[in-house]
Amino acid sequence: MPLGVYRLLKKSNRLYARTKEHPAIEQLEEEGIFFSSFDHIYEQETSFDEVYEKITDRLIEEATNDSLVYAVPGHPLVAEKTVQLLFEKSKGRCKVDVFGGQSFLDALFQSVRIDPIEGFQLLDGTSFRKDDINPTQHCIIGQMYDTFTASNIKLELMEIYPDDYEVYIITAAGTTGESVKRTPLYMLDRDFHVTNLTSLYIPPVRQEEILYKRFSYLRNVIATLRGPNGCPWDKKQTHKTLKKYMLEEAYELLEAIDEKDDAHIVEELGDVLLQVMLHGQIGEDDGYFSIDDVIETLVRKMIRRHPHVFGDSTAQNAEEVVENWQAIKEKERSGKEKSLRNKISKDVPALMQAQEIQKEAAKLGFDWKEVTFVFDKVVEELNELKEAVNDSEKTDDIKNEMGDVLFSVVNLARHLSVHPEEALLQTNGKFLKRFAFIEEEVKKRGESMENLPLEKLDLLWEEAKKSVRRKGE
Repeated sequence: MPLGVYRLLKKSNRLYARTKEHPAIEQLEEEGIFFSSFDHIYEQETSFDEVYEKITDRLIEEATNDSLVYAVPGHPLVAEKTVQLLFEKSKGRCKVDVFGGQSFLDALFQSVRIDPIEGFQLLDGTSFRKDDINPTQHCIIGQMYDTFTASNIKLELMEIYPDDYEVYIITAAGTTGESVKRTPLYMLDRDFHVTNLTSLYIPPVRQEEILYKRFSYLRNVIATLRGPNGCPWDKKQTHKTLKKYMLEEAYELLEAIDEKDDAHIVEELGDVLLQVMLHGQIGEDDGYFSIDDVIETLVRKMIRRHPHVFGDSTAQNAEEVVENWQAIKEKERSGKEKSLRNKISKDVPALMQAQEIQKEAAKLGFDWKEVTFVFDKVVEELNELKEAVNDSEKTDDIKNEMGDVLFSVVNLARHLSVHPEEALLQTNGKFLKRFAFIEEEVKKRGESMENLPLEKLDLLWEEAKKSVRRKGE
């Protein structure tokens, strides 16, 4: 303790301490320097934030009558929320002067023998989140007051580090009662006693695999692939050359979802993310945008279009959310309206394009009000197709009429809230499974499909339908 602080405490007759649970308080009281503490408030309130607010309000109230000294462990400007609250709340009410003692960090650096210039973080254990930490730096988590806090910290850290990653539990650093215990992460909240003087030290990661979950590491990998010493294939890609791969990966993801295979979904989501990252890196390489711009644009859009979550609006159900979304979207478009023809993407599959055309037309009132009319339209288009097929003079119209049939079927799917692309993909998969059953049965019988009459194949098809249905496919 600096001599100036000691003399200040000696001559003051109004001494307050955030807590008496500190070895310095015991020594000072032995010398006749007595404090009023706020330990009782810790027992009254349910959260540290409430404790700190109440302590601050009480101090400012007391300071309006006469000056006082408020003592906290270590340096007042290091890991001391009440001091920051005093600065904030005292404006125009009272003056706050700071007299600093030694920070616990100096002693802690010495305890674990680290140099903070290599990269260092100090985080609050009472509000710790895994997103706050940079695993490549030295990290100290202070205010690990109890086993419950230690347990929460452990669970967050285990999302980043291996379960057996070695960490250090440091108590009363720099005092005669100093304790430094090395332990695997999974044991953090077991078999040790925590106090208000306990901190956690996490050494920086040296093994790169631990960083594989970090977005920043993924970004560096993509940048390396397109860098001077990167992959020739990745380096030559452009936004245009990657278009087909985005479509392929999206469809493979849909297949994984239909298979209900979580491991496959994870892999395919990664492939879709790869395409996003490559486009972001190409934008950065060309100097037009980066993945940061992509993320910021998305975040702004999500906040803007979810006022019922991030603002003052309300939405009682999913239907209201969709209505609000469309209203906000239309408002954003005001002043830069396009014709229907220019709103529709030309690079999506035909079924999806047809659905988007019909959705946009419906917004302008061009739509059937009842689904029965849509059924009638499908029948009408089928009859016109039959007529073109049966009339030798209309053979050139078959392609057009077939297109009309498909367009009307997409419209029917939209009215029935069925995505036509997904429905067709599902049917394709179902057909392939049934056909695989037929192929296997024919093989078992030592026959050839090409030599079997359609009647027998049709019987096998019926068997396939039953077999696949039994399996729930």
